[in-house]
Amino acid sequence: MQITDAELDVMRVLWASPGASAAQVHTALEGQKDWSRQTVKTLLTRLCEKGAVTTEADGRKFLYTANLSQSDYETGAAKTFVDKVFSGRAAPLVAHLADSRGLTEDDIAELESLIERLKS
Repeated sequence: MQITDAELDVMRVLWASPGASAAQVHTALEGQKDWSRQTVKTLLTRLCEKGAVTTEADGRKFLYTANLSQSDYETGAAKTFVDKVFSGRAAPLVAHLADSRGLTEDDIAELESLIERLKS
């Protein structure tokens, strides 16, 4: 499922606050984005059409809940990225991150722990 950067901002609000109204999503994004309430409603509508969000009527307003979990989104997005940029291989990704950003001792310990778990 393709989710734009703007839609992802809305999804992050819904992952943190399931069952939020459009007004609540707008308020949550107010300090980060200069979007009108209508822009937020448009993004919510697009996410509903994609099946990423479900809506439920609550009187005169609608409540929105993410239908796509954050974990499922992250897994799909990471796989797409690794497939596109690194031909589906994780090792070149890790090497690139290590070269360009450096790895802290904690990062290295986490990677070592992950590798040990994968070997078992």
